[in-house]
Amino acid sequence: MRTGARAAVAGLAGLAGLAARDLLQREHTLLRNFPVLGHARYLIESIGPELRQYLVAGNNEERPFTRDQRRWVYASAKQDNNYFGFGTDNDLEFTAGYPVINHRTFGRAVPPSDPHAGHGVGLPSAKVLGGPRGRAQAFRPASVVNISAMSYGSLSGAAVEALNRGAALAGCLQNTGEGGISRYHRHGGELVFQIGTAYFGCRDERGRFDLQRLKDLVAAAPVRAIEVKLSQGAKPGLGGLLPAAKVSAEIAAARGVPEGVDCISPSRHAEFSDTDSMLDWVELLAAETGLPVGIKSAVGDMEFWHELTDLMSRTGRGVDFVTVDGGEGGTGAAPLIFTDSVSLPFQLGFARVHSVFARAGLQEDVTFIGAGKLGLPDNAIVAFALGCDMVNVGREAMLAIGCIQAQKCHTDTCPTGVATQNAWLEHGLDPTRKAVRVANYVQTLRRDLYRVAEACGVEHPGLIDVSSVEILDGRTGSRPLGEVYGYEPGWGLPSAADREAIVAVLSGRGPEGGSAPPSPDAAG
Repeated sequence: MRTGARAAVAGLAGLAGLAARDLLQREHTLLRNFPVLGHARYLIESIGPELRQYLVAGNNEERPFTRDQRRWVYASAKQDNNYFGFGTDNDLEFTAGYPVINHRTFGRAVPPSDPHAGHGVGLPSAKVLGGPRGRAQAFRPASVVNISAMSYGSLSGAAVEALNRGAALAGCLQNTGEGGISRYHRHGGELVFQIGTAYFGCRDERGRFDLQRLKDLVAAAPVRAIEVKLSQGAKPGLGGLLPAAKVSAEIAAARGVPEGVDCISPSRHAEFSDTDSMLDWVELLAAETGLPVGIKSAVGDMEFWHELTDLMSRTGRGVDFVTVDGGEGGTGAAPLIFTDSVSLPFQLGFARVHSVFARAGLQEDVTFIGAGKLGLPDNAIVAFALGCDMVNVGREAMLAIGCIQAQKCHTDTCPTGVATQNAWLEHGLDPTRKAVRVANYVQTLRRDLYRVAEACGVEHPGLIDVSSVEILDGRTGSRPLGEVYGYEPGWGLPSAADREAIVAVLSGRGPEGGSAPPSPDAAG
């Protein structure tokens, strides 16, 4: 055989061997789904900074998550070095609206001497969920960072399982989304069961809400709370459709719908028609299940929130928690007009809602949860300063289990098997391995929140107030966060009793176990 022919055979044999290895390994979803070809992505990624510096784009130009933001999530999930060297590449002098955190020279919190202290700290919520209203199964959530509502159907079964296993490892909650509870939700992670307008998982044969089915469902699964979905940031006021081709037997069983038929979510609830009847329904769910019950909503017209607080003040009925979703939320596919222009962005929307509750004297009776790109430490700190007690992470959790921001969520062709029902693409995602990555990400985010709280001189991110954050308004000026959103002194903080309780919890417990990621203090 000639030398050229032997080289060709050897080359083909090498490629075949590489393809076999890619198909058999479980570490990288992309390589399992696209053997050999997938390596090109990692090669290009490895020289990406050089290419962008001279040819393409900067680290902060891509959306919805910049390359720097994605790099931080990926590195945190893999326990790689997630530090950045040579200073910020953000243009601080000319970026109006940029938040700056005011560290304190002295404060109540005394930083521990161990440079890795705080890694994996559980950081429980400063408030007891359902406690103020005396719910039978009120509890203090173990984590201020939890996994946002993403349903089985919008995500693959493997992705849902990875998130649930990761929630169990990280000690956080997973919101089911409105698609019901599937077998993929039953791998140790505790759940917040979301009820949407189609009542998936707790509906009768005609599609109406069935209270007994709800009671049976939450009794048979590790459900800690119920969330009534009014709207979401991606498409507020708009219903949803899961095409018939995606409605498999498993999805149909979880949702309680016929297999192979378009699965439609109406734009409004049928069980209530106004704020008053909604509160009646919330109290019914709480009384019958014993669970804390809250609502999730994007923010538009404020009349609803004024009516809600007025009725809570006058009648004694109320919600246990409020999840505010920002207009920048995006795990749900939506028309461009809804994605870009319907509902307020998180900071503005949340500040308005929290202010309404604070003026009514109800802020201590409700646990506030934020969502909408809050899985990044800087965004999360601003959310806590505005009054969030917990934050939910959606797309960041997807990134942690392998999402590469291909933006194919609505096409069923997600290349990493996260947002698809395609069996071949899904098979590449190993739930057990990816669970570790999402747990690493959640623990790292909590660790960074803990560290920033210490820098601000307090023991917990929920104790950071609006005086700790300023918003730049140009090159030569800034405004305190509280002034920007019209906050009065004391707004955004838990009650004195809750503050004392959470400090006592933290002081009586050391960091959780687990190896700390690399933490270099200086570049070599």
